[in-house]
Amino acid sequence: MRFLSSAVVTAAVLSVATIASAETASTTLTVAATFSSRTSLSVSADVLQFDVVSAGDPAVAMVDFSARARTAGSAQVVLSVEPLHVVRGPGGPALSSVEGPADAQSSLTFSGVGEGTLSGAVAPSGLTVASRWTGSGLRHGTLTFALRASAPGKYSVPVRFVLSAP
Repeated sequence: MRFLSSAVVTAAVLSVATIASAETASTTLTVAATFSSRTSLSVSADVLQFDVVSAGDPAVAMVDFSARARTAGSAQVVLSVEPLHVVRGPGGPALSSVEGPADAQSSLTFSGVGEGTLSGAVAPSGLTVASRWTGSGLRHGTLTFALRASAPGKYSVPVRFVLSAP
């Protein structure tokens, strides 16, 4: 029993000695985190409706938008619009003969109100940049589309809006 007591006491002393002789170390750690961009877009219409009263006079359609983006401070946020079909008028497609004979020649333009909005012609296919800004935040604006057609009547253009950030 005496041997067992000596062994326990020796083990306890060695444990205390090990704890007492432990050194404290410190270091600096640098952490870098990368966050993905996020976007959210709300628009008031996805089909532009025009009532051309007189040939050559512009008919207008307005679309309100609310765009949110979370991105790096120096990253650019872009709002684009894309016609999904050619302009459809009283007798069928008006900008192209892809889907049938054209009943009228037309041109579609836009102008914007709000921070970063642009003005210009809408490409018959593909994306057209309608607004751009730098950094995160919430942006509101209005895009006014104007259609000039060579024949009076009701015209429609389904569109897709795309909000992108790197």
